[in-house]
Amino acid sequence: MTKYFLNKREQSGHGCNHEVHREDCYLAANIKFRRYLGEFPSSAEALAYAKVTYPDADGCAHCCPEINHG
Repeated sequence: MTKYFLNKREQSGHGCNHEVHREDCYLAANIKFRRYLGEFPSSAEALAYAKVTYPDADGCAHCCPEINHG
C-alpha cells in the first residue's frame, strides 16, 4: 500500500486540475496545500477516491504517469 496526497490548489498551466501524488514524489514535498488521501493499493484507486471531492483530479505526470491524462 502506498500513501497518496492531493494538491488542493489547481495547477495552472497543467490543465487546471488537482494532482494526485505518491508520498515519495519530489513534487509532493513542495505542495503547501495538500490533502492526505490515504493508503491505496494502486494510483487508480487513489484517483477514484480523489475524484469524489475533486472531479477534475488527475495524476502527477512524474509519480503517477499511468493515471495522468493532462
